[in-house]
Amino acid sequence: MNDVRRRTVLAAAGGTAIAGKAATARAQAPPATTSDAPRPGPESGPYETRIRALMARMTIDEKLGQLQQFAWTGDTGPGGGQTAAAEKAARRGRLGSVLNIYGARTTNTLQRMAVEKSRLGIPLIFGLDVIHGMWTTFPIPLGQAAAFDPAVAEWDAEVSAREARSNGVHWAFSPMMDVTHEPRWGRIAEGDGEDPYLAAALAAAKTRGYQGDDLRSRRRLAACAKHMIAYGGVEGGRDYNTVDVSEARLRNFYLPPFRAALDAGVATVMASFNTVSGVPAHGYRHALTDILKEEWGFRGFVVSDYNGVQEMIVHGYAADRSDAARLAFNAGIDMEMASTTINEYGKRLLRSGQITMDRLDDAVARILRLKFRLGLFEHPYADEDTAIAGPTKASRAAAREAAGRTMVLLKNEKSTLPLDRSGSIAVVGPFADSTDLRGSWAGTWADAFRPVTVLDAIKDAAPKAGVSHVEGVDASGRSTRGIARAASAARATDVTVVVVGEAATLSGEASVRSDLGLPGRQERLITAIADTGAPFVVVLLSGRPLTMGGWLDRTPAVLQAWHPGIEGGNAIADVLFGTVNPGGKLPVTFPRTVGQIPIYYNHENTGRPYDRANHYTSKYLDLAYGPQFPFGHGLSYTTFDIGEPRLSVTRVRAEALRKGDTVEVAVPVRNTGRRKGDEVVQLYIRDPVASIVQPVRRLSGFRRVSLGAGKATTVRFRLSAEELGFWTQDPHGRFLLQKGEIRVFAGNSSLAKGGRTLTIT
Repeated sequence: MNDVRRRTVLAAAGGTAIAGKAATARAQAPPATTSDAPRPGPESGPYETRIRALMARMTIDEKLGQLQQFAWTGDTGPGGGQTAAAEKAARRGRLGSVLNIYGARTTNTLQRMAVEKSRLGIPLIFGLDVIHGMWTTFPIPLGQAAAFDPAVAEWDAEVSAREARSNGVHWAFSPMMDVTHEPRWGRIAEGDGEDPYLAAALAAAKTRGYQGDDLRSRRRLAACAKHMIAYGGVEGGRDYNTVDVSEARLRNFYLPPFRAALDAGVATVMASFNTVSGVPAHGYRHALTDILKEEWGFRGFVVSDYNGVQEMIVHGYAADRSDAARLAFNAGIDMEMASTTINEYGKRLLRSGQITMDRLDDAVARILRLKFRLGLFEHPYADEDTAIAGPTKASRAAAREAAGRTMVLLKNEKSTLPLDRSGSIAVVGPFADSTDLRGSWAGTWADAFRPVTVLDAIKDAAPKAGVSHVEGVDASGRSTRGIARAASAARATDVTVVVVGEAATLSGEASVRSDLGLPGRQERLITAIADTGAPFVVVLLSGRPLTMGGWLDRTPAVLQAWHPGIEGGNAIADVLFGTVNPGGKLPVTFPRTVGQIPIYYNHENTGRPYDRANHYTSKYLDLAYGPQFPFGHGLSYTTFDIGEPRLSVTRVRAEALRKGDTVEVAVPVRNTGRRKGDEVVQLYIRDPVASIVQPVRRLSGFRRVSLGAGKATTVRFRLSAEELGFWTQDPHGRFLLQKGEIRVFAGNSSLAKGGRTLTIT
């Protein structure tokens, strides 16, 4: 996107943009995982004197109250709301936070109970699942990842923060950065896909977007990095399930996005529901304290997930609620969401010596520190007169622009797309005239604001075209009565747009699918349209990769649109008619069939990698080798040539890299087509010989560039020790940079072929 236009859109929507090449480079930098730089101690912070003075006045009951978060009337888990309990605890000064509450008047009413009725007047923090928008819904995070542009995640966070903070919300339970190889898992929609480098860049960008430079600003929210840790590795893709993970996999795959968020200043971290190698994450001290607080020096606080502390009993790890409180608190949980074990049993555990006063004071100080950073002691109330009541023209424009950047053109035979605005168009399918475009975690608060449908957007974009509409099948695909009418409409028009996919309720938390095909009879609708022989395109809406089966071979063009948000219909029309030239790439591998899962690009090679000529190699007998579409794949209405990477040096000393030297990689790229368009230049490395087997490819840099027809540029990356080394199995954290050859590849997907060799001596 043009930088001037980017700044204009965000400034109008109430945010600020990443401006210029230097900022773009920062947005795409990897996390600083090897730094030994000391972090400031608690005594050096700006609020520590006030925190100590306040804590000296607090009773044990008031301190334990700060560790408690209750749920308002919204229901995000077992048990529903705790409204009455929250009001009572707020008046007594025995409550730290409330979630699911929003609205300036509502939050102010509860805040006054805490500030004006309690003994010490300590304000509450109000949290909300602002995942990809509040009033103005942006594309789901997986779609945002497809933009391969951290600025898109930052736009979402900035607009969301402005809308939410004006309505009394201080804290967003986002970004979600659970890297996963499991598309059956519904929460893949909420994350950034399968690559830790991409997820790290987006986690940092979203954190910056929420928090800005000053959390006291009425346009900013505290961010929450979640879920720690390895939640994306749940067996079978079943939510809340078991994870068994090595230390090396933990540090190389799951932890980098969290470190990136930490380096971006993230205020809070949330624990995950799963077990980690036999220990529930809420009791996993190794991650929550040893790594997060001690090794990384995190000074914010760790919040449990909904009832996560109490659920350690069901896991079979805690004997009872008191034991669960002890285990979670000593592991590093500072605030308990919904369940009340630490608050109820804290005094007893203190008396018995099972938890210490030092640990209690540490947790309370962490929570108070954020309240001071948010400016709540000076300004506890929202301004009811200036609360934003809904999407604005500017915020919709930002959402539309963002959605356009997330679209991935999977297939486009014979330049079927873009469409001509004249002639006749049939728009068919269960989502053709559906407002179900916002995706999971859009929030009930946004229900009043109707997304633009694909049908309405096509009519608006092509006012002179004759546009007809037939549903064909419903979203569940149970009824086939409309298929014949849809086929007739296709025969009678110049082109048909078939809008299919999965409903938002089929992805997100607790929404796991064992079959990733189109639900119900939707595939039959596509087949019927193909049987007419008339031109058609498929628009695919989903919160995850879907398997496509036989219909893909018969479809000339496929546009992956994810769940694109409130302006999704307009963004889809922008791409269909060529107003926007698609430039998105897949942030996750698309399997051919569910039986292929897990399938991902950054896998290990095995001792017998696939060889078509050798039967005794790693493969399926009944399936073609490789994915349906690889990680990083995405087409354009123009063509690009990406040249082989050029290295500033071909040999570099390991000691020089450890001291901060880098190797520049220059990649030439040219638009060889007739239209302006975007390309994502992707840099991958491979370490072919290492003391711990390394992936066949690792993303180590990416840059989305926009080029006019015939124009060229050179994209430059820097490879440092962080990209070239890896973490070992040492539980104390050992980062290793070994001597030897490193292969460097550049291209437009994880199948990039152009390569050079760098030798580390």
